Amino acid sequence: MRTMLFMTTLALGACLTPLPQAHAETPTDAETLQDTIARLDTEVFGAFNACADPAQLQRHAMFFARDVEFYHDNGGVTWNRRTMLANTQRHVCGRFRRELIPGTLEVFPIKGFGALAKGSHRFCQLDSGQCDGRAEFDMLWQQTRDGWRITRVLSYGHRADE
Repeated sequence: MRTMLFMTTLALGACLTPLPQAHAETPTDAETLQDTIARLDTEVFGAFNACADPAQLQRHAMFFARDVEFYHDNGGVTWNRRTMLANTQRHVCGRFRRELIPGTLEVFPIKGFGALAKGSHRFCQLDSGQCDGRAEFDMLWQQTRDGWRITRVLSYGHRADE
């Protein structure tokens, strides 16, 4: 009986695909908080830019807390990861990519919580390659035992690219 229970548990475990973990490490002397958040920004938006692939959309999801709040000046507010990802899939995947505007990322530590990242980004149409939109963003990154997670996003000031 124990063997059958063990084999069933093992078989079920093999069928489940766990959601990848965001990086949990604390920045070391060799990597500053700025470097850590810049790396995470590259990773989260690398997956965002490839989200037409369901595996990349799932990878993108791992960076967000379940109860993420996303404030978008044109799109309104979403109150959780599920709704935010549905909106991303419906309006972004296969249509746009995001580019961080070089030199705009600023990172500020938040004691006992994580960090605030802010900067400017632009959006480029995948079919034409034309980058015709720019906006500002603020993201709150929380560092937990399980990794870094985005808990709040503000995306605002959307305008034609300068």
